[in-house]
Amino acid sequence: MRKINAKKITEAVKELAISANINLSGQMAAALKTALKKEASPAGKEALKDLIENAEIARKEKLPICQDTGYAIVFIGIGQEVLITGGDLNKAINKGVSEGYKKGYLRKSVVADPFIRKNTGNNTPADIITEIVPGNKLKITFMAKGCGSENTSALKMFLPAAPWEDIIKFVTDRVTEVGAAPCPPIIVGLGIGGTADKAMLLAKKALLRDIGKHNEQKDIAKKENELLSAVNKTGVGPEGLGGKITAIAANIEVFPPHIAGLPVALAIDCCAHRVKTVTL
Repeated sequence: MRKINAKKITEAVKELAISANINLSGQMAAALKTALKKEASPAGKEALKDLIENAEIARKEKLPICQDTGYAIVFIGIGQEVLITGGDLNKAINKGVSEGYKKGYLRKSVVADPFIRKNTGNNTPADIITEIVPGNKLKITFMAKGCGSENTSALKMFLPAAPWEDIIKFVTDRVTEVGAAPCPPIIVGLGIGGTADKAMLLAKKALLRDIGKHNEQKDIAKKENELLSAVNKTGVGPEGLGGKITAIAANIEVFPPHIAGLPVALAIDCCAHRVKTVTL
């Protein structure tokens, strides 16, 4: 049994929260530069240039990439041979979020009640998703999810016999409908199967995948290419100004469903794509 102190978890989450909001990932930076080379629309090109410049300024000046510094979503992969000492895991994570958002001067966007809507003042509580995995390590993936993209989420309960083309249309219709709201070029996360809540979780997890990496199932990887092509044919373009590059990637995660159901969930991430991971 390997022991990991709660203070170490707090410190890791704090640093992830700051880094995710200030430093655009190398993968996304490279993807935006590639998109710039491929984009034909003059307005789309200018938007991509602005996004690239903005990310560079944020890195140099240690400022947030976006003013909406997001809802903190923390994915925890905890090894079954790990023992958390010195405190409660959830409290340690929320303390890290609180300290990170204060130290990094990041906007606090969480309200304590859906109706009263009084700000909690520290961007907590975080959405903590815990999974028990083999081994003696603790993997922490921090995602700052802005509400511009979060508000574009969608869920549809398809009939089991629904063709793949109907699912593609569900996604492209939604992408066209929301337009510039999620700040394209976007990453599309699609969760298919399980139950309604499982599908939404799968869609979120799909957003965490390395850019350019496909699903290990060849048939699903083929569908990812088809979906990406269809989304880019919508013409929404960078920042909704029109163009060829509406999405950087389209990632699909699947899970066995009930014989009578086919839940399909859509999660969209913005061009800031604020995801950082550390393993303790």
